[in-house]
Amino acid sequence: MIKITGNLIQDVAGKTKETARKRSNYNFHTAYEDPINRMINAVEPEAYFPPHKHEGPDKREIFLILSGKVIFIEFEDTGRIKDHIILDPLAGNFGVEISAGTWHSLIPLESSVLYEIKDGPYDSDSDKVFAGWAPKENEQGVKEFVDKILKEMGL
Repeated sequence: MIKITGNLIQDVAGKTKETARKRSNYNFHTAYEDPINRMINAVEPEAYFPPHKHEGPDKREIFLILSGKVIFIEFEDTGRIKDHIILDPLAGNFGVEISAGTWHSLIPLESSVLYEIKDGPYDSDSDKVFAGWAPKENEQGVKEFVDKILKEMGL
């Protein structure tokens, strides 16, 4: 039995402040070859997730919020915002499923913990296709890009 406890969540979340990327995870799958990857993701508001999609091979992702508040955004091929949801357990928004081949990103609005389920296997060489219309991690313009999205969302 795999247990998701307050202590585990606290443990994973405690590591985020120590990382340069302001995020950490705890994998429940024991090998990257597992057909279903499951993990706890703890994220801080400073974390940046460049818009990306999972195709070739196609993979869907499911996120359930355990604590905090995170906005998930789907984009059109041009980078225009197509849809969004703010996951916030206090507001009754508990999860989202992102279809394979869909441009998406997330922005932590506060310190948050998510449970993620993603089709496996995981291969770092083919896991993500990054959008050419958005900055990559550690590139100039990240803050401006995130601020623009938040402004469009009225946040």
